[in-house]
Amino acid sequence: MEQLNYKSKSMVLKKAFNFAVSIVKLNETLNEAKQFVLAKQLVRSGTSIGANINEALAGYSKRDFIFKMSLALKESNETEYWLMLLKESKVINVDFDLFLVEAIELQRMLTAILNTTKKRLQAL
Repeated sequence: MEQLNYKSKSMVLKKAFNFAVSIVKLNETLNEAKQFVLAKQLVRSGTSIGANINEALAGYSKRDFIFKMSLALKESNETEYWLMLLKESKVINVDFDLFLVEAIELQRMLTAILNTTKKRLQAL
Protein backbone atom coordinates (compact mmCIF):
# COMPACT_ATOMS: atom_id res chain seq x y z
CA MET A 1 0.00 0.00 0.00
CA GLU A 2 1.35 3.39 -0.97
CA GLN A 3 2.08 5.71 1.94
CA LEU A 4 0.23 9.02 2.00
CA ASN A 5 2.38 12.06 1.33
CA TYR A 6 0.77 15.04 3.05
CA LYS A 7 3.63 17.23 2.01
CA SER A 8 2.74 17.05 -1.68
CA LYS A 9 -0.92 18.12 -1.38
CA SER A 10 -0.53 21.89 -0.98
CA MET A 11 1.90 24.45 0.35
CA VAL A 12 -0.36 25.50 3.23
CA LEU A 13 -1.02 21.87 4.22
CA LYS A 14 2.71 21.11 4.10
CA LYS A 15 3.41 24.10 6.35
CA ALA A 16 0.59 23.16 8.76
CA PHE A 17 1.74 19.54 8.88
CA ASN A 18 5.34 20.53 9.68
CA PHE A 19 4.05 22.99 12.28
CA ALA A 20 1.97 20.21 13.88
CA VAL A 21 5.04 17.98 14.07
CA SER A 22 6.94 20.73 15.91
CA ILE A 23 3.96 21.26 18.25
CA VAL A 24 3.87 17.53 19.05
CA LYS A 25 7.58 17.68 19.91
CA LEU A 26 7.02 20.78 22.06
CA ASN A 27 4.20 18.90 23.78
CA GLU A 28 6.73 16.36 25.06
CA THR A 29 8.74 19.15 26.69
CA LEU A 30 5.62 20.63 28.27
CA ASN A 31 4.59 17.24 29.64
CA GLU A 32 8.07 16.71 31.10
CA ALA A 33 7.64 20.06 32.87
CA LYS A 34 4.26 18.83 34.17
CA GLN A 35 2.41 21.53 32.22
CA PHE A 36 -0.31 19.07 31.23
CA VAL A 37 -3.21 21.49 30.80
CA LEU A 38 -1.24 23.88 28.60
CA ALA A 39 0.27 20.96 26.68
CA LYS A 40 -3.17 19.51 25.95
CA GLN A 41 -4.59 22.84 24.78
CA LEU A 42 -1.60 23.60 22.57
CA VAL A 43 -1.38 20.18 20.93
CA ARG A 44 -5.13 20.14 20.27
CA SER A 45 -5.22 23.53 18.56
CA GLY A 46 -1.79 23.26 16.92
CA THR A 47 -2.52 19.94 15.25
CA SER A 48 -6.09 20.85 14.35
CA ILE A 49 -4.91 23.49 11.87
CA GLY A 50 -3.61 20.94 9.38
CA ALA A 51 -6.51 18.55 10.00
CA ASN A 52 -8.98 21.26 9.04
CA ILE A 53 -6.94 22.25 5.98
CA ASN A 54 -6.85 18.61 4.90
CA GLU A 55 -10.64 18.42 5.27
CA ALA A 56 -11.06 21.67 3.34
CA LEU A 57 -9.02 20.31 0.44
CA ALA A 58 -11.44 17.39 0.28
CA GLY A 59 -14.47 19.67 0.60
CA TYR A 60 -17.53 19.06 -1.53
CA SER A 61 -18.21 22.74 -2.27
CA LYS A 62 -16.60 26.18 -2.12
CA ARG A 63 -18.70 26.98 0.95
CA ASP A 64 -17.50 23.81 2.68
CA PHE A 65 -13.92 24.73 1.73
CA ILE A 66 -14.37 28.22 3.22
CA PHE A 67 -15.91 26.80 6.40
CA LYS A 68 -13.06 24.33 6.99
CA MET A 69 -10.36 26.87 6.13
CA SER A 70 -12.02 29.31 8.53
CA LEU A 71 -11.81 26.67 11.26
CA ALA A 72 -8.12 26.21 10.47
CA LEU A 73 -7.61 29.98 10.82
CA LYS A 74 -9.46 30.02 14.15
CA GLU A 75 -7.30 27.15 15.43
CA SER A 76 -4.19 29.00 14.30
CA ASN A 77 -5.31 32.07 16.24
CA GLU A 78 -5.94 29.95 19.32
CA THR A 79 -2.53 28.32 18.97
CA GLU A 80 -0.93 31.76 18.82
CA TYR A 81 -2.68 32.60 22.10
CA TRP A 82 -1.33 29.50 23.87
CA LEU A 83 2.16 30.15 22.53
CA MET A 84 2.04 33.77 23.77
CA LEU A 85 0.85 32.57 27.17
CA LEU A 86 3.67 30.04 27.39
CA LYS A 87 6.22 32.62 26.27
CA GLU A 88 5.14 35.20 28.84
CA SER A 89 4.70 32.73 31.71
CA LYS A 90 8.19 31.26 31.14
CA VAL A 91 7.15 27.83 32.43
CA ILE A 92 9.74 26.24 30.13
CA ASN A 93 12.89 27.59 28.53
CA VAL A 94 12.00 27.48 24.82
CA ASP A 95 12.29 30.10 22.09
CA PHE A 96 8.58 30.55 21.42
CA ASP A 97 9.23 33.27 18.84
CA LEU A 98 10.07 30.57 16.28
CA PHE A 99 6.70 28.92 16.88
CA LEU A 100 4.89 32.26 16.83
CA VAL A 101 6.42 33.20 13.48
CA GLU A 102 5.14 29.93 12.02
CA ALA A 103 1.65 30.38 13.50
CA ILE A 104 1.39 33.93 12.15
CA GLU A 105 2.64 32.85 8.73
CA LEU A 106 -0.06 30.17 8.64
CA GLN A 107 -2.64 32.79 9.59
CA ARG A 108 -1.52 35.02 6.73
CA MET A 109 -1.65 32.17 4.23
CA LEU A 110 -5.08 31.06 5.40
CA THR A 111 -6.41 34.63 5.33
CA ALA A 112 -5.18 35.07 1.76
CA ILE A 113 -6.72 31.77 0.68
CA LEU A 114 -10.03 32.66 2.33
CA ASN A 115 -10.12 36.15 0.81
CA THR A 116 -9.40 34.81 -2.68
CA THR A 117 -11.95 32.02 -2.40
CA LYS A 118 -14.66 34.36 -1.09
CA LYS A 119 -14.04 36.80 -3.96
CA ARG A 120 -14.28 33.98 -6.48
CA LEU A 121 -17.49 32.73 -4.89
CA GLN A 122 -19.04 36.20 -5.01
CA ALA A 123 -18.08 36.53 -8.68
CA LEU A 124 -20.18 33.49 -9.61
